[in-house]
Amino acid sequence: MTKLFSRHRRRCAAAILASLTALTLATPSQANAASRVRATPEPACSRHAGTKNALRVLTQTYGLAGAAVDASGPTCGGWNASSGVADLRTGRAMRADERIRIGSTTKTFTATVVLQLAAEGRIALDTPVERYLPGVVQGNGYDGRRMTVRALLQHTSGMPDHVDALDWDSLPEWRYRKFTPDELVALALGQPHPDRSWTYSTTNYVLAGMIVERITGHPIGAEITRRIIRPLGLRDTYWPGNSPYIRGPHPRGYYPANLDPASTDPAGDPQPKLDLTDVNMSFGDAGGALISSLSDENRFFAALFDGRLVSLRYLRQMMTTVEADPDRVWPGARYGLGLISTPLRRCGVDLYWGHGGTTPGFKTLGGITPDGRRVQLVINDTITSQEAYDALTAAVHTALCETE
Repeated sequence: MTKLFSRHRRRCAAAILASLTALTLATPSQANAASRVRATPEPACSRHAGTKNALRVLTQTYGLAGAAVDASGPTCGGWNASSGVADLRTGRAMRADERIRIGSTTKTFTATVVLQLAAEGRIALDTPVERYLPGVVQGNGYDGRRMTVRALLQHTSGMPDHVDALDWDSLPEWRYRKFTPDELVALALGQPHPDRSWTYSTTNYVLAGMIVERITGHPIGAEITRRIIRPLGLRDTYWPGNSPYIRGPHPRGYYPANLDPASTDPAGDPQPKLDLTDVNMSFGDAGGALISSLSDENRFFAALFDGRLVSLRYLRQMMTTVEADPDRVWPGARYGLGLISTPLRRCGVDLYWGHGGTTPGFKTLGGITPDGRRVQLVINDTITSQEAYDALTAAVHTALCETE
């Protein structure tokens, strides 16, 4: 992978990230974790055997179609690896350099735009949503006067998730449907009130995107393109609008015909996988619609954490976290403003920052460590068991430990 910036700049960025991490996440438990004996990291510039084996576990042990990783470290530069197939029909091998749906990692892009507007004095993070979207969040006990922009980005607004109201059993029938942001908010308002103070809700980011449009006069996709994609030269990243197709080279995305992983067809063979590569992602909107590539995602997180997209003041706010629901993300995760911190505590690293994304047919996960290691992983399939999900997170952790 092309180096993103000079070694001196990489070291500066890593130092900035490390200091910010210490400021925002220093807790007694983490201080104790830092003093524990850690596993010895692999020698620099290894052959990444652990990561390659972890990818094979995903495709061979758990039967996922394909898996790929793109990684970069401050010492040895970039590398990638893959396993399995990009297309079950043709048997074409999975690659790490093709376009994919990144799902909820779109939230980090949207949050970055909101923080940029906050830095410009055009959005106040602690202002009620009602001021920017009068009358939009009203009904069924929900009130935009009692939730702030910051709460939207941090998932502490109390809004439910419209995604839970969609009929997923009928996904093949509605996957080409166009949803408007107003429709998505209406779906959420009809849902029961969450019983937790932190509730993961894509609707929060739909509302954030609506605020961006109200302030700038441009849809969130246009602002992400103008403020992030073009300045960073992310050639594989784009806002798909209402098109259900992925432009350019890409793997097919698969969804089980029956979500019971133990089910078989009458002949005794495993259930077939549905090809759901083509989906209108308007149902994800500002919280899940982007198409990108693994290397572009790594470039984005590098730029975010070296100060090219937001100032250190606002990056600190993005990195100020609350405890997240492990049932909606993963154990130990904490959520900031469009950023998730995840415990790592291996190979001299306590955590990494990033996000993850799930769409029909694709699952992505990855981020950046305080010392500048970057990893993004994708599978072009649907995870249906906790064991497979644990293998996915283990693969990310292994790759992060092999980037030196």
